[in-house]
Amino acid sequence: MSERTVQLVLHYDGAQFAGWQRQPNIRTVQGVVEETLSRLCNTATRAVGAGRTDAGVHARGQAVGAMVPAAWTADKLRRALNAILPSDVWVVAAHEMDPAFHARYSALARRYSYRVGTDDDARSPFRARWEWAVQRPLDRDALDWSADALVGDHCFRAYAVRGTAPATDDHRCIVRFARWGERPGGLTFEIEANRFLHHMVRFVVGTMVAVASGARARSAVEALLSAPNNDDVSPPAPAHALCLEHVEYPHALYRQTA
Repeated sequence: MSERTVQLVLHYDGAQFAGWQRQPNIRTVQGVVEETLSRLCNTATRAVGAGRTDAGVHARGQAVGAMVPAAWTADKLRRALNAILPSDVWVVAAHEMDPAFHARYSALARRYSYRVGTDDDARSPFRARWEWAVQRPLDRDALDWSADALVGDHCFRAYAVRGTAPATDDHRCIVRFARWGERPGGLTFEIEANRFLHHMVRFVVGTMVAVASGARARSAVEALLSAPNNDDVSPPAPAHALCLEHVEYPHALYRQTA
C-alpha cells in the first residue's frame, strides 16, 4: 500500500491529559491522536511527537509525524481529524513531508512559553488554568539578567530531573534566546533551544522566580549552569502554565503540493 508522510501541528489543552506519551489505561495526547488516526486509516497508525510534554502542559505547536495511506492528503486528513478528535485537541495545520522526516530527530529547535500572573486577577478561574499566579513582587531586572545568562551552549544538568537522560548524555543544550515580556496582568517567558531536558523549562522558571522574589541570590541561575547535579535547583514551576509553542524543521523536508 502506498503511503505518505505527514506532519500534524497540534493545539491541545493539557489539563485533562497525563502528558503526551502513550500509557496503558491513561488518557494521553499521543494515545488519543493514534486512536483517531487508526480509525481513519483503518489500520494501527503511530503518531510520533516532537517532544514529550508532561501532564498538564499545553501546546500551540506540537509537531507530530505519521505515515498514512496515500489517499489521505494532508489537508483532507486535517479536516477529518478535526471532525472526530475530542474538543481539547485541534490540528491547526498539516503538511506533507519528505519520507526522511522524523518529528523528534529532524527538529532544529523547539520554543516554549511560560505565563506568570502577577495581578490580583491571576487566580481567576478564567486565567488560573493557564498561568502561575505569583502574587509577590518580582524584580524585572533580575528576571532579564537571569534569562540572558541562559543564552548559548551550556550544560543544563542542574535543570533536569536526575536519571532521565542516558549516562552518556552531556546534558548540553544550545539556547537561541530566552526572554521575559510584559503583558496585561503579568509576564511571559519565552525560550528556544535545539533541545530540552526533562522539566528543564519548569526548573529554569522556578529558579528565576526565586531569584526575582529575593529568595535566592542573583547569581544562582548562572551558577547552576556549572553545577554537577540538581541538588541546588529551585522547585520546578507548575506544569499548567507551560506551553510548547513551535518546532522548527529544515525547509527541505516540506513537500510542495499544488
